[in-house]
Amino acid sequence: MTLPHEGKIRMLLADPHEVARCGVKGMIEGSDFRVVAEVTTGAAVVKYALEKEVDVVMMDIRLPDGDGLTALGRIKLDKPNLPILILSNYDNPAFIARAVALGASGYLVKTCTREHLLSALKLAAAGENAFTREELRRVTGALATPRLVADVEVPLTQREGEVLKQVAYGLTNKEIALTLHVSYETVKEHVQHILRKIGLTDRTQAAVWAVRKQLV
Repeated sequence: MTLPHEGKIRMLLADPHEVARCGVKGMIEGSDFRVVAEVTTGAAVVKYALEKEVDVVMMDIRLPDGDGLTALGRIKLDKPNLPILILSNYDNPAFIARAVALGASGYLVKTCTREHLLSALKLAAAGENAFTREELRRVTGALATPRLVADVEVPLTQREGEVLKQVAYGLTNKEIALTLHVSYETVKEHVQHILRKIGLTDRTQAAVWAVRKQLV
């Protein structure tokens, strides 16, 4: 007797919002995929992905105990070949650049169509890159930044290091100011100092540099 789920591609879904999880499950209904587990935190997705057998992971970029990109990096250390798709509310070049740098198979915005989501899942499950040409075009400059730069020791102050981490997390200067309890102008000045010290020209490049330096 054939079981209803036999032969389906096993997917681990990580999102803190039940509505979002139900939406994803609704989109994949009738496809080759089935959700074998749902988790809501970064720690839980890392634990399940490393301890259980799944074929593909889809995770939100914002999780209660951290960001999905940090969880992505942790999973990739032990299971570098496990396909992981990032799902996000944010069409943010810094997020996309970090996702590429950390080895994600693709980056989906939550407004994407069912066709796009299923296409990305199929590509990822097959071990292929599901990033769109437009997404890669937007971050090519950052990813092409010479790796030599990442090997250079840059004397950032403690505060500059904190600001850089927030930049890599995709926060705006205003959001960083609120997070660190400093003024907007102070954050703006720190960002300019960081870019000048590293020798880069924009925030997306800085995000990739931070990944390569293992600061995030």
